[in-house]
Amino acid sequence: MQEYSRDGISFKFPTNWRAEAEDTEDGGWAVTVSSPDTAFALVSLRPDAGPPADLADQILDALRADYPELDAENRVETVGGVMAVGHDIDFLTLDAAVACRTRALDTLAGALVVMTQVSGYDRAENEPVLRAVVASVTIED
Repeated sequence: MQEYSRDGISFKFPTNWRAEAEDTEDGGWAVTVSSPDTAFALVSLRPDAGPPADLADQILDALRADYPELDAENRVETVGGVMAVGHDIDFLTLDAAVACRTRALDTLAGALVVMTQVSGYDRAENEPVLRAVVASVTIED
């Protein structure tokens, strides 16, 4: 397993996945870890964002703009020991069914977004891996 760590936030991901990190204009950062297939996880620190529920709704609205027929269910769960809100989202692209999970939560460094996405092509193989990546998130107090 590899580990990404920054600003008191860390998570693990498989060694055969590729990580791409970038700083954002708002003083935060985003890192995307991608499988060799279609699956990926995005972890992004958004220090200037508003409350997590608003951030989760903004993400849903952005996806709905591209995929008006998407199905979404509200979700609340614990990520890194912190209550997170978001959505379980399913939508169709031209060639695949896609499952997307978004969670937003507060940290001392700012709002954190954790988003996972996988297509139907490799969902059975990679959805458990994505859940493990999310479960590995740790947040320092």
